[in-house]
Amino acid sequence: MNKEEIKNRIHELRECLHKHNYNYYILAKSEISDYEFDIKMKELEKLETENPEFFDKNSPTQRVGDDRNHEFKQIKHSYPMLSLGNTYNNEELIEFDARIKKSIAEDFNYVCELKFDGASISLKYTDGQLVHAVTRGDGTEGDDVTANIKTIKSIPLKLQGTEYPNEFEIRGEIILPHSVFAELNRQKELEGEPLLANPRNAASGILKKRNSYYVSKRALDCFFYYIMGNELPTNSHFENMQLAKKWGFKVSEHSEKLKDINEVIDYINKWDKKRETLPFDIDGIVIKVDETPLQQELGFTSKFPRWAISYKFKAERELTKLESISYQVGRTGAITPVANLTPVLLSGTTVKRASLHNSDFIKNLDLHNDDFVYVEKGGEIIPKVVGIDYNKRKLDATPVIFVEYCPECNTQLIKNETEAIHYCPNENNCPPQIKGKIEHFISRKAMNIEAGEATVELLYNANLIKDISSLYELTEEQLLKLERFAKKSAQNLIASIQKSKETEFQKVIYALGIRYVGETIAKKLVKKVNDIDTLKSLTFEQLIEIDEIGDKIAVSILDFFAEEKNITIIENLKRHGLKFKIEQMQENISNSLAGKSIVVSGSFATPQRRKEIEEMVEKHGGKKSGSVTSKTSFIVAGANMGSSKLEKAKQLNIKIINEEEFLSMLA
Repeated sequence: MNKEEIKNRIHELRECLHKHNYNYYILAKSEISDYEFDIKMKELEKLETENPEFFDKNSPTQRVGDDRNHEFKQIKHSYPMLSLGNTYNNEELIEFDARIKKSIAEDFNYVCELKFDGASISLKYTDGQLVHAVTRGDGTEGDDVTANIKTIKSIPLKLQGTEYPNEFEIRGEIILPHSVFAELNRQKELEGEPLLANPRNAASGILKKRNSYYVSKRALDCFFYYIMGNELPTNSHFENMQLAKKWGFKVSEHSEKLKDINEVIDYINKWDKKRETLPFDIDGIVIKVDETPLQQELGFTSKFPRWAISYKFKAERELTKLESISYQVGRTGAITPVANLTPVLLSGTTVKRASLHNSDFIKNLDLHNDDFVYVEKGGEIIPKVVGIDYNKRKLDATPVIFVEYCPECNTQLIKNETEAIHYCPNENNCPPQIKGKIEHFISRKAMNIEAGEATVELLYNANLIKDISSLYELTEEQLLKLERFAKKSAQNLIASIQKSKETEFQKVIYALGIRYVGETIAKKLVKKVNDIDTLKSLTFEQLIEIDEIGDKIAVSILDFFAEEKNITIIENLKRHGLKFKIEQMQENISNSLAGKSIVVSGSFATPQRRKEIEEMVEKHGGKKSGSVTSKTSFIVAGANMGSSKLEKAKQLNIKIINEEEFLSMLA
C-alpha cells in the first residue's frame, strides 16, 4: 500500500474499533467475535508502529497503559467541582423543595440519580476528542490522570455521531465493581498483602497510580452524570444525559425524571431496598432540578449548588452478641482475628462472622468478651464490627486479650513496630502457612496446577506433601490410594504437575511466595537478573536500585534467601526441572552507558519511540530509572517534561539532553 492507502486503512480500522468498543462497553452487545476484534487491533497496531507519522493519541491502540511512571501535573477546572449538600431524612428533603419553590416561580422537574461511591473525575472534549481527565483535587484544580483514564474501556476517547457540542466537560464517577474488588482482595491475600478496605478507596487509589499499565489491569469502570458547556443541546439535564449516552458515555439506566418531591421520596425508598442488588456500591441518591436555566438562576453557595442535594443512605447495621473470637493464620503467617456472632440478618444475608482487623482495632474498640456489638456492611464486602452497646455489657465482663501464641502451632507471635499485624514466625512448620504456600504455588497465575484447596488439604493430611517441592514427587500409585482419586483424576493431576515445569522464570519467582513479591515485582526482578542464583546474591543496595523495589520488599527478599529451608526447596525444584533462569539473555550492544543511571522523561514523537529510547539505555549497559535522584547521571528529555522532575534536576545540577544528543552520544 502507498502512504495514502495506509492512512485510509488506519482511519477505517480506528473507526471500526471505536464503534465495536462502543457497542460492547456501552450498549452491552457485540457484533463481532473477540477474535475478529483482536485481529483488527493487531493490524492497526502494526500499521501505526510502521507509520508513526499517523500517530493519534486517541487511537483505540492507546487504551493499553504502558509500564512507565508519569508525573501528575495540575490542571484547573473550567467549572469548579463542588460538593453536594447532604441529607439523611425526608424532612430535610421537603425543606430543600420548599427553598427552591420560594426562589423560582415556575414549574420544574426533578432528576433522581444513583450516587455512585467511587472517585470523581472531570473530562474535557473538543471536537469529539478527549483532551484531558482531571481529578476533583481541591475543587479548583486537580491531577491530570489522562493516561490512566484512557485505560478504562467504558470511557470514550472519540465520540459517536456528530450532534455533540464542539467543546464541553462531563463529570463522572470511577468505580470498582464488586466482582473485581473481590478478585483483587483474593489476590492480595494470596500474596500476603493487606486487604483493600472497600471498593471506593480501592478505585481512588488505583486511579492515582503513576503507572498506567497497572491501572489498565484493574478493570475500573465509570458512570457519567453531568455535562457543562456553553452550547448544550437542550435545556433539560435529563435529556442531555440521554444524548450523552448516544455519544458513547456510560449513563446509568436507573436515572429518572420526576414531577415532585413525593415521587423523589418514593424513588429513594425503592433504591434503599434495591441497592444490595447492584454489582457496585452506591451510598445514596442525588436529586437535581432538571431545567438547566433554573439551575443557573438558583446558583451556588460557596460550597454547594443550590439546585441539587444528595440523600445519603444510612449504613445498615444490626446489634448481635459476640460469642467468641477465632484467629486465622494466613499464608504469610499473618494473624487475623474474626468475631463469631449470634447469627443476624444484615443487608439480605445472614451474618455469623465479622472482621476485627488486628489487635490495635480490638484495643481501640475496648472490646470485652460476651459484648453486644454493632455489625455493619455499609460499602464493605466483608461485614465488620463498628461499635459496642455498652449498656448491655455485663459487670464482670473481661477485656478481649489478643492471643500471644499461634492457634495452630503454638509458636509465640511477633509484631513489628511499623505494622499492625501479628505474625507467626514458624513458617516452615505451621500447617496453615505450609498449605497456604502450596495453594499459592499451584494457583492459576503462578504454576497453574489443576488442584484446589481441598486437594491440598487431602494430600497434606495424608503426609504426601510437606512443601511445594513435594508436589513433583507424587506418583499415580500414591494418589489412587486416596478416597477422592480415581485413575483419570490421578493421571490428570500428575500431568498438570509435569506440565507446570514449562512455566516461565518470572512466574516461578512469583510462585515461590516471597512476601510482597507479586506478579509485577517478579517481572521487575527477572528483567534485572537472568537466574535464581544471581537474584539470591543481590545485596540490599542492589535490590533497591531495581524499579519499584523499596526497603520493605528488599528486606523480604533477603530474609527469604537467608532461610536454609527455602534454599533446599529451590534446589529440589531445580532437580525436578523447573525453570530458574532465562534461557536466552539478549547481549548488550555496548557498555558505553555502564554504571550510569538515566531518566527518560517527557513526550517523544510516539509512545513507541520513548520505549525505544529506554531500551537503548539498557542495551548499552545503562540503568533506566523512573525518578530523579542524586545518583542520576543525566536525563533524556522530550517535550513537556514533568515539572517536579525538572525542578529536582535543577536542584541537583543534573544534565538534561534531548534525543539527538543522546543518539550522538551512543554513536
